[in-house]
Amino acid sequence: MPKQYISYSKTGYFSKLICDYLAQKEELNTFYHRFPNLENFKTQVKEKQLSFRPEGRNLLVQQLKKQYECCSPSEATLQNIEALQNETTFTITTGHQLNLFTGPLYFLYKIFDTINLSEQLNAAYPKHHFVPVYWMATEDHDFDEINYFNFKGKKIAWDRNSGGAVGELSMEGLQKVYELLKKEWGGSKNAKELLKLFSESYVKHNNLADATRNLANELFKDYGLVIIDGNDAELKKAFIPFAEKELTENLSFKKVTETTQKLIEAGYGEQVHPREINLFYLQKGVRERIIEKEGMFYVNDTDISFSKEEILAELQNHPERFSPNALLRPLYQEVILPNLCYIGGGGELAYWFQLKDYFEAVAIPFPLLLLRNSALLVSGQLSEKLEKLNVPISEVFQKQHELKTWYTKKLSEIEIDFSSQRKHLQQQFKDLYELAKKTDASFVGAVAAQEKKQLNGLDNLEKRLLKAQKRKLADQLDRLTAMQDELFPKGSLQERTLNFSELYLELGAELLSVLKKELEPLVNEFTVLKV
Repeated sequence: MPKQYISYSKTGYFSKLICDYLAQKEELNTFYHRFPNLENFKTQVKEKQLSFRPEGRNLLVQQLKKQYECCSPSEATLQNIEALQNETTFTITTGHQLNLFTGPLYFLYKIFDTINLSEQLNAAYPKHHFVPVYWMATEDHDFDEINYFNFKGKKIAWDRNSGGAVGELSMEGLQKVYELLKKEWGGSKNAKELLKLFSESYVKHNNLADATRNLANELFKDYGLVIIDGNDAELKKAFIPFAEKELTENLSFKKVTETTQKLIEAGYGEQVHPREINLFYLQKGVRERIIEKEGMFYVNDTDISFSKEEILAELQNHPERFSPNALLRPLYQEVILPNLCYIGGGGELAYWFQLKDYFEAVAIPFPLLLLRNSALLVSGQLSEKLEKLNVPISEVFQKQHELKTWYTKKLSEIEIDFSSQRKHLQQQFKDLYELAKKTDASFVGAVAAQEKKQLNGLDNLEKRLLKAQKRKLADQLDRLTAMQDELFPKGSLQERTLNFSELYLELGAELLSVLKKELEPLVNEFTVLKV
């Protein structure tokens, strides 16, 4: 089975919002700026070039160099950092939580999309330079979302107390995880490579931000990936004017609420609910919402409070203590990066669609939005088994009960579809209706009731026949559903459950090479890949 593509809408795993966006439905046009194709990047470059100032570039390069003091960037990465000082250099950005050892498999997909799109743009527009950027979500506080990864059905978890921004967490407890992984991964060459990567990232660094930067740097440094931590006092100085508007005008709440209502009226849902103030207050061990009541500003679940004058002074003196939430983080990103395009999953893009009017209100160019690649990696052995069963990979995306029904009908020597009988029956009742109309109107209701009874009887017979055939073909169905369970763990997309280590143990570094080569960012279809 070579690489093949399946329409996102046919997989059954993507929302109407995302499928309509990819189809460029007219009703969504007002919620994004430009659709991501090569031609539209030309216009995006001109727009961003006019708004992004040289002092912003100098600050960005200065802080990136400081952030990389914890690890050894490649020459390609260093060149990309230096290039950001030039007004002809722009970024392509993705973001992700600091999941333990990358978390789910799609972490790799979004990074390679970012790298591959940058390379594609460098080839298409040689007078400009495009840099792939990974924005680490170091300010998140949802430790329970990131403290584990799955390995062969087991949850490998990092057990410790947490609080505040996860990027600042120490490495307490990760030596135990390392010892567990030595047992789970074994002693093969590929296992030793993974253990070294884990140890040098997590055991030898002081906090989770530095550990994650080292991990991503080691996986992607050959491709010039630049990794940025937004939890940076100097970078946050550039965000002060926007945070001030947030505190004094509730601007994002007003604009995002208006846009969200338009989305709902257009038939789509709300991904993130805006608050009156979309900022957290950040101190060691604390990241809590800022709430205004009667002119006073309170930090939720703490004793900290400010008057209006005090909180504005705090913002000027300590911008690092103000942390944007999920709705404000995109603006912060676009303020400090010369960014053209954000690459994210369906959920991420859904909240970006709530933001366009807000971006216009603060005069910051809205980036192109690209859905990251989704992929299903199928082993050669499993691919051969599916071929022997004569099951196309596209059919395995069905819900399991639908797949079993489809395959039963495919294998059955008996016709299980009673459509022709229904059609024949309905034609007979059509004649009875005509007869009823000529005799007594009350007779029409009796005919309708009898028709319904007969059709229900056919439905029940069809279901019983299908059930009997499923029992007869149980062995073949069990083999097929076992394969589906392997490809879609717990009925979910493989990329949301599997960690890359499971595949790396078999394939080694070849896994990364294959993904780099095969993932095409602008295809906008689901990728099925034989590995």
